[in-house]
Amino acid sequence: MAKIDLDCMSDMQFDVLKEIGNIGAGNATTALSKMLNIKVDMTVPKVELLPFADIASVVGKEDDIVVGIMVGIADDVNGMMMFIFDQKSAHHLVNSVMGRDVHTDENEDAHTFTEMDTSALMEIGNIVSGSYLNALAGLTGLKIISTVPSLTVDMLGAILSVPASEFGKYGDKLLMIQSEFGEDNFVTGYFLLIPELESYDTILSSLGM
Repeated sequence: MAKIDLDCMSDMQFDVLKEIGNIGAGNATTALSKMLNIKVDMTVPKVELLPFADIASVVGKEDDIVVGIMVGIADDVNGMMMFIFDQKSAHHLVNSVMGRDVHTDENEDAHTFTEMDTSALMEIGNIVSGSYLNALAGLTGLKIISTVPSLTVDMLGAILSVPASEFGKYGDKLLMIQSEFGEDNFVTGYFLLIPELESYDTILSSLGM
């Protein structure tokens, strides 16, 4: 039985979770910068603990087509992590990796990705999510392993229904980290960290909370 109540968190507990979000996002940005071989600046992440029902309205509209990369997490911390970005950002990322003009196809819909483009996005998701989780493991001293990422191109509402149905039984909130990378909002991404409720206890306990 989890001790934490996400509806009644102390300010200190929330500040710790925010700091985890900041450090994880910063680590992921560094990894993205190395992968693209360009300088990638990141705005200060906006970190919120939100109900599943409110996420879609923050990220966009439920019928917006987005790219979602989902990674399961296990061992000392169990749950799921998602990285969601809009079509324009997805095309910017793929074009950078493939050595094309970054603005190529940025106004096309996400379903125009080739198989090679999809593979590139999967690798980006793998590196970014892995870097985020490595930062979390390093900060807490916990063992965290991740599954092979899966990529989905679909309406935002459909993508978010997966963690809502899977983890709704543990609680109705998740930690959302919104980050913007590069100049002129080159990429706007949303990290969704969704631990099982008991894993919040584990994370906070590892940090002396």
